[in-house]
Amino acid sequence: MIRLNILVCVKQVPSTTEIKLDPETHTIIRDRNDNIINPFDTYAIEEALRLKEKYGGKITAISMGIPKVADMLREIIGLGVDEAVLLSDRKFAGSDTLATAYALEKAIKKVENYDLIICGKQATDGDTAQVGPNLAEKLGIPHTTYVSRIDSVENGKIKCRRNADEGYVMVELELPALITVVKEINVPRLSTIAGLRRSIDAKIPMWNSSDIEASDDFIGLTGSPTQVKKTFVPDHDIETEFLKGTPDEQAGALAKKLTIMGI
Repeated sequence: MIRLNILVCVKQVPSTTEIKLDPETHTIIRDRNDNIINPFDTYAIEEALRLKEKYGGKITAISMGIPKVADMLREIIGLGVDEAVLLSDRKFAGSDTLATAYALEKAIKKVENYDLIICGKQATDGDTAQVGPNLAEKLGIPHTTYVSRIDSVENGKIKCRRNADEGYVMVELELPALITVVKEINVPRLSTIAGLRRSIDAKIPMWNSSDIEASDDFIGLTGSPTQVKKTFVPDHDIETEFLKGTPDEQAGALAKKLTIMGI
């Protein structure tokens, strides 16, 4: 029987659309009480659990964030994930997708033994969809994105279906490999009472930059070639004017206004 060592990369994101930004660094303030697991990552977790149930093996979740993210990782263990690791260091603060992928790469090399890495297709607070492919490139392993179904894992290969602009594409990758998944792939499960009890006692190791031997030049704001220079809340104020008269009079009035506006 195949036994898969699966890594799942997860992220904690703000639960509301009203994201708070640091006025000096222009980065997201993550020390909030209303953060949740990135919704797309829940499908990655569920798929890892289904693969474990089918083929056997072990699942390790990896995340990067503030110490409070450990609570989220305990919830994931309550779902059936075997263990979790948190990358937490002030030096990681402000990391863009490149710096994040670098830190994850260093952590995964510390874990060493893995067959498959599963990520959600993107994070709702950034929507870049860059970390998964970037991580695979840094690790030098095959990868594919937008996976909507895994057909088989056998003979050292994974065969899956990825969404395309028109229809889908069947992809076969040599293991170890990385895939990012879309929500069509499954329906995430809820934790059981037994799972919740197990999660309470779960120990979450925290690794800092030294633990994963990460260079200060490639993490945090220093290691982020893309940085936010300005942020603002869009102005959605709209002035509405109703044109009176017959349809012909309304059309004439509208044409006159558009002419004045230079449209």
